[in-house]
Amino acid sequence: MRKDEELLVALRRVIRAVDLRSKQLSKDVGITGPQLLVLQNIAAKPGIMVKEIADSINLSPATITNILDRLESRDLAHRIRSTEDKRKVGVYLTEAGEKAVATAPRPLQDHFVERFGQLAEWEQSQMIATMQRIAAMMDAESIDASPVLAVGMLTERND
Repeated sequence: MRKDEELLVALRRVIRAVDLRSKQLSKDVGITGPQLLVLQNIAAKPGIMVKEIADSINLSPATITNILDRLESRDLAHRIRSTEDKRKVGVYLTEAGEKAVATAPRPLQDHFVERFGQLAEWEQSQMIATMQRIAAMMDAESIDASPVLAVGMLTERND
């Protein structure tokens, strides 16, 4: 096998693993990886603002708003406008949202983060540089992405 084919096979395996885990999450809990990440941020800080969630998981506020629209339509979260400052809207979990967070499986990236942390710093840096180079070679620098391994919702960054 040629070197480029070996690399593409490795990339495909990673994509496939993420896809399978995302489907399992959807089947088990009925939500996507990005939705779970948003719910976990809300659970950690009830009343959190959309911009804070966006900053925390490296997605645009517009993407977070779209995710929140879906979560609200499924009664997993709700937004409440501040009575003191009408410009501020806090996000809270519903009872169903709390249950979804509590029953969700461990995120796929947890195992990766654990193993990555065991590597020498030079090796971590080398892997980061290599993956950033691959993303650039695939014209993926402007794709909105969070540090969660999930399939779907790839949009251009708006901020």
